[in-house]
Amino acid sequence: MIDDIEYNTEREHLIIPEYGRHLQKMVNYCKELPTKEERNKVAKSIINVMGNLQPHLRDVPDFQHKLWDQLFIIADFELDADSPYPTPTKEELNEKPEPLKYPQNHPKYRFYGNNIKTMIDVANTWEDGDLKEALVYTIANHMKKCFLNWNKDTVEDDVIFNHLFELSGGKINLKGGEEDLSDATSLMRNKKKYSNTNNKKSHHKKNNSNRNRKRY
Repeated sequence: MIDDIEYNTEREHLIIPEYGRHLQKMVNYCKELPTKEERNKVAKSIINVMGNLQPHLRDVPDFQHKLWDQLFIIADFELDADSPYPTPTKEELNEKPEPLKYPQNHPKYRFYGNNIKTMIDVANTWEDGDLKEALVYTIANHMKKCFLNWNKDTVEDDVIFNHLFELSGGKINLKGGEEDLSDATSLMRNKKKYSNTNNKKSHHKKNNSNRNRKRY
């Protein structure tokens, strides 16, 4: 009896382990059937079993198409059966995708981030008016907050105005304006208030989880 024991290390590699070894054996049996009519019949039965094993795929578009593709992948593309969909090939599966083109941005003031530059470019396209002025001052206040995150010391508004003038290509000029930016204390206070609120929520959830825990 010991000689009949089958160890996992001696078994064949499972191509899609999620379906288990029994389904792999069913696919291997289907591949060895002598006639195409028999293979087609067994292949459809295997598709039904695969659908029952993966019920969460029923909401996925082209559910049956996905199962048939997986069937040929499990068969190592050696199954000669008729599929209602185009049969995939090993070359298509092993084809490498094209490399992604990452944005190669090297901003001069990295502590502001790339989103600030995008917002400034959008503001440059707006017509002059109250909306643009509100947007510009919102951008400037956010720049000041980013600056304070990078440098905890206070920063003069003129520094932010000069950076904004430079990043906008000279199109946004708040130097010499009558309105001041928010003071550093209020900007950092809002950040601390937000972080403290999150800490209280996480602490409250932790207490609730401990309270609901069963004790034996």
